[in-house]
This record gives sequence, structure tokens and C-alpha cells, in this order.
Amino acid sequence: MDCTLCPVKCGADREKTVGRCGVKGLTVAKYYLHPFEEPCISHRNGSGTVFFGGCNLRCVFCQNYEVSRAERGKAVTPKELSDIFRRLEDMGAENLDLVTPDHVSPLVAEALSLYKPEIPVVYNSGGYCLVSALEEIAPFVDVWLPDLKFYSPELSLRYTGRQDYFEAAREAIAYMAQKPIVWSEDGKLLSGILVRHLVMPMCTSDSLHVLDVLKEILPADAPVSLMRQYTPMGKIENFPELNRRLTAREYRRVLDYALSLGFGNLYTQEKESAETAFIPRWDF
Repeated sequence: MDCTLCPVKCGADREKTVGRCGVKGLTVAKYYLHPFEEPCISHRNGSGTVFFGGCNLRCVFCQNYEVSRAERGKAVTPKELSDIFRRLEDMGAENLDLVTPDHVSPLVAEALSLYKPEIPVVYNSGGYCLVSALEEIAPFVDVWLPDLKFYSPELSLRYTGRQDYFEAAREAIAYMAQKPIVWSEDGKLLSGILVRHLVMPMCTSDSLHVLDVLKEILPADAPVSLMRQYTPMGKIENFPELNRRLTAREYRRVLDYALSLGFGNLYTQEKESAETAFIPRWDF
């Protein structure tokens, strides 16, 4: 069947060949208890994180470049993936954190239909997805954890290869934002949405537009994560503006604007977050 699962709609017959995402079926590059998500996600024991191979975006600066390009990863069946879910739950994971699942969401849904953990299921997405695909996996998802990377089509085209990124991501996040927000007594997010935005060098004006949109489409009590962790990685030789970390002044400009808009539940990062020590080492 020609693949139209994501906004790319590349038309690949993924039973025979790879799509734009770089994969046919499920591949997993790593799974473990990940302590470096937002505090309400990692919580006490860490997220039971599963990193899927491939990606429907082509972010030149991707810190997980080998995985997003499907250069790393072990092929698994939905049954084997469901066994990974059970293993992470047995390890004491606070939730099941599915990283970059958009291009394999039907297979992930199949795995969850075989075994749905008692812990929350977190859908950790780049934001570039179709509502029709989200509707299929939504019955299994407790927490939506999308990025809203760019507002400008020029920036998204330059850095991801997709001019329609914002259009698709806004619609997807508006759909996700309908899920009621529920917290545990000790501060873990059990249900709802948390949106991430990575502030990037030379892109602070775009970040302000992103915050305007989030203020418009998110519930007032929805948490937002304003990330400072940009680290020069990936294939950025032809993007000289990306060959440095974020300055304190750049991050402060965006943070001050977020506070002026009244985001009350805001996660921020210190400059020390922009270190390669926080990037996983791949198992497969």
C-alpha cells in the first residue's frame, strides 16, 4: 500500500521499500530508563524510553542523527516491541516514552494492543504528523509530548526540508490539546499535553511567533518546555549560523516573552543542558 501516513505522503510501498522516513517497519535503536526528560515526565525513576529508527523530518541539526537517518536500529516485530514495553514497566519506568513514533504509529498501536502497560503512555513526537494518524493511536496515548519547532516556512524548509511543517504541526497540536490534563499528587503528568520548543541560534524572532501560537491553542494549565539545549551536531557544514550554542541573551529574550504572555507552567533549562553528555549512546 502506498504510504500516506504522515504529511510527506511519499507513496512508498513500505512492505517492499523504505519511505522518506528511511524505514519499512519497526526499528529500535535503544530502550532504557531515561532521566533527562522534563521533571513531570522522568519524575523519580526515569521514563521508559524507546527510540525508534527513522524520521519523517530531515532536521540538519538532529542530535540523534544516526537514528533519525535509520543508520542505527534493530528490526523488531510488534510482538517484540510489546515485550520491550513490559520489560521497561518491570524496570520501574514512570511511563512508556515513545520517541519519534509518527512514521510507525500503526505498528506501535499494534504493539500496544498486545500489551498496554499500567503506566502512562507518552507520545514523544516531532510534531509533523497528520490528525488522521493521531486519531488511530489516540486510544492508547495518555500524554502527548510534541515539538513545535518552527513558525516560519522558510526556516522549516531550510532546516527540515519541509515548508509545510508549521501548518501540519499546528493542526496536530491543536488536536492533542483536547486531552484533559491530569497530574498525580506528587507532580507527574498522567494525562494531557506538554509542548516543547527548542530555541535556536538566530531564530529568536521565530520563537516568539511559536509562543504566540501556543498561547492561542493550548489550555491555560498546559505545561510548555522552553529548551536551551541546542548543541551543534548533525550535518551543519553548510549552515554556519548553527555552528555555535545559544547565547544567554537569545534565550533570555524568548524566556522573557513567554513570561510576559503568562505561561504559568513553564519548564526552562540552564546553559549546562547544551552538552553532549545528555545525548544517548545507541545500543543497536
